[in-house]
Amino acid sequence: MTAKQKILIVDDDANIAELISLYLMKECFETMTVDNGEDAVKEFSSFQPDLILLDLMLPGIDGYQVCREIRRDSQVPIIMLSAKGEVFDKVLGLELGADDYMIKPFDSKELVARVKAVLRRTFVPPASEAPDTGRQRGEYVEYPDLTINLTNYSVIYMGHSVEMPPKELELLYFLASSPNQVFTREQLLEHIWGYDYAGDTRTVDVHIKRLREKVKDHSAWAISTVWRVGYKFEVKI
Repeated sequence: MTAKQKILIVDDDANIAELISLYLMKECFETMTVDNGEDAVKEFSSFQPDLILLDLMLPGIDGYQVCREIRRDSQVPIIMLSAKGEVFDKVLGLELGADDYMIKPFDSKELVARVKAVLRRTFVPPASEAPDTGRQRGEYVEYPDLTINLTNYSVIYMGHSVEMPPKELELLYFLASSPNQVFTREQLLEHIWGYDYAGDTRTVDVHIKRLREKVKDHSAWAISTVWRVGYKFEVKI
């Protein structure tokens, strides 16, 4: 029997937390709710969730700090929840490592859909199902010292596995799949986040910045900025 995927809900509004929990349990998720940042960090280690729904405005340490703490040791998907809709708040959350950002009030069906979408992107087959050879399988692109596999959401750079949230990997894969093609920020938002993504073009800049910190430019390729246009995966040879 397949184990239920676990969601940690962090929100100091008991009514909202309970409502989110009910919707997710109806979709066969296992949930745990906590109402402050300290408990979120503590329960994360013991509960070991597959995804965290994290409110920003919490008593004690806030959601930003909780995100920082968790990102020190884990790449577990985090969807931030906030009544704040300012660009600065969204960008800060993404820079700290959040995978998505939803503004309250939100539609429960959309929340569940986003949770499922993020979990689909982060699913990695168990070791028993993984191929026993060093060859890549599924959808992947390969360049000197870089392999991006969209099937099992893995990145191998300079011979080492690089952990990154789903959106970063999808962005890198999308660019690398069309070498030397320039994409505007709007096009990247559309392809990676979807038509209805309630974000802005700074979201793309934040993710590109994070990618460049993990995957440095190579003599054969680079993630290049095209001034006043957008970005491209530049292949030099």
